[in-house]
Amino acid sequence: MNYNTVYVGMDVHKESFSLCSFTIEEDKASHAQKVESDYKQVLKYLEFLRTIYGKDAYFICGYEAGCLGFTLYHQLTEHHVNCVILAPTTMLQQRGKKKIKTDKRDAALIGRCLAQHNYSPVHIPTEQDEETKEYLRMRTDHKLALKKIKQQILAFCLRHNYRYERGGSHWTQTHIKWLRALTPDGLYKEILDEYLLIFDHLSNKLERLEQRIEELGSREEYGADVKKLTCLLGVKTQTALSVIVEAGDFKRAAPADRFSSYLGLVSGVDSSGDGRQRLGITKAGNTHVRRLLVEAAQSYSRGQIGYKSRELKARQSGNTPQLIAYADKANERLRRRYYKMVLGQNKRSNVAKTAIARELACFMWGMMTNHIA
Repeated sequence: MNYNTVYVGMDVHKESFSLCSFTIEEDKASHAQKVESDYKQVLKYLEFLRTIYGKDAYFICGYEAGCLGFTLYHQLTEHHVNCVILAPTTMLQQRGKKKIKTDKRDAALIGRCLAQHNYSPVHIPTEQDEETKEYLRMRTDHKLALKKIKQQILAFCLRHNYRYERGGSHWTQTHIKWLRALTPDGLYKEILDEYLLIFDHLSNKLERLEQRIEELGSREEYGADVKKLTCLLGVKTQTALSVIVEAGDFKRAAPADRFSSYLGLVSGVDSSGDGRQRLGITKAGNTHVRRLLVEAAQSYSRGQIGYKSRELKARQSGNTPQLIAYADKANERLRRRYYKMVLGQNKRSNVAKTAIARELACFMWGMMTNHIA
């Protein structure tokens, strides 16, 4: 038999690929195979399907976004194979509490989603965007390592009753000077010195990485967009550049609330009949950007409404008056809304900050799509 289009679902893993074909005419998955994790095996599978569906069969392959990134996509497209990467949170889900999950069933589900268009495709970044994204995530990994070593140092001091009683916050210059002046007995001194050595190494590395990120943010392809986003309170080069390279084409997510939904910052809903219950945020989509926006939202939890620091004025300098007015409106609204939620409505601080992050994402979308009226 000869079909025009054959959808190939691929459940991909580090060691193996599970493949199957799906056609609208048959409305079921068939010809399931498990092969090695090599794109050449996918090409061989397509050749096998041609013996069944005809030489002129048109294939659309797809797999879920995951550990393989975009490598398989690029390998297949280089061999003129139409490939799609599906966003897992937008795919058709199996209903019921008892689920049978196998690689074969996952491949069949992907094939069905491709055929019935029950999915949203993942944005494919340019090579430059992909490199920049990996660099930014590498910097985040080092920052998490620095946070961990700080916790280990404080725990070490607490276990051995070294208490910082001079007041003030930890990890200020005064606190670090106090740590270096400690003289524990025996091997404890060597342990503390090793901890501080790692702390110094990671601190210096982070400083160097952040300087490099400033250079990346000033490149021609990113400079104008980064300058726009940094007009917003709490958004500096690292956050702005991350949003740009992770989100890709902002016009795909229209209107603004769809962009915040893409980041998983909207509330889930559990409804049945007349009952309707609001849940926590969905946490779907891009975890990295969602975390950065929640961190940026903390800047709206302090300061006077309408106040602009010298640093913020410097970041806004050079932008158009319309864009600066839009950013000022956003900064004033978000700060006012945070205080209203916490002080007027007795909302928890974390709940309010998440709500602010959701609106901040919408204002970013407006900037990047020129909806600043």
